[in-house]
Amino acid sequence: MSKQRLQVSSKKTSTCSKKEYQKVSFDYKLMIIEKINNGQISLNHACEVYNVSRGTLNYWVKKLSNFAQRKKSMSKNDEIKKLRARIEELEFIKDFQQDCIVEFEKLTGEELSKNSFPESLAKEIAKKKKKLIK
Repeated sequence: MSKQRLQVSSKKTSTCSKKEYQKVSFDYKLMIIEKINNGQISLNHACEVYNVSRGTLNYWVKKLSNFAQRKKSMSKNDEIKKLRARIEELEFIKDFQQDCIVEFEKLTGEELSKNSFPESLAKEIAKKKKKLIK
């Protein structure tokens, strides 16, 4: 009897065909999820367009949405680093320009900064003049 059961079970497995799925790249999954999360495409429409089951898309969204958000936050950190570097660069340029103005005013004897610049900038230039005189 056990032999008959084995034969029957082997017949069932041989007639049942397993679906073959096409492997999808990680970037492709992220692209689909990003479109769904941004509202560019609905989940149902994505199922039709990309020929992916709804369950699979739900799984991808659940697992990979956090990854996409982390990826964006990392790029925000990079952007913050770039902006800080740009601020330092602009501060250096501002200091250099103020030094040039101070030297120009020393050579000409005219105080152009009081008349030409905003009050806060004129005060900074005046402080630089005092430091150079000492």
